[in-house]
Amino acid sequence: MPRRVGLPGAAELFRPTTAPDTEAPEEGAEPGLPSGRVRHEEKITVYVSSDELLALEQARLTLRAQYGVAVDRGRIVRTAIGLAMADLAARGGDSDLVRGLRQP
Repeated sequence: MPRRVGLPGAAELFRPTTAPDTEAPEEGAEPGLPSGRVRHEEKITVYVSSDELLALEQARLTLRAQYGVAVDRGRIVRTAIGLAMADLAARGGDSDLVRGLRQP
């Protein structure tokens, strides 16, 4: 007589293994803070030069090798954007972003 084995259902296989510890930023949340490692719903495409891409990749490898910070390029870019927005909000026209964009 064949014996039927009970297998877990889809709900058990795909259940969250940890409690969600990140929440979506609230409306009016402090601008300029990087979102960190969360699922992002929006996407943009940015074109960079080969030198800029190489510098980004070298920064990623430096972060991992020298500081033990293993992140992907997207997280580096999101953090840089967050820092630039916070600097702009805090320093306005004196921010590094404004000064860098005013250079020819």
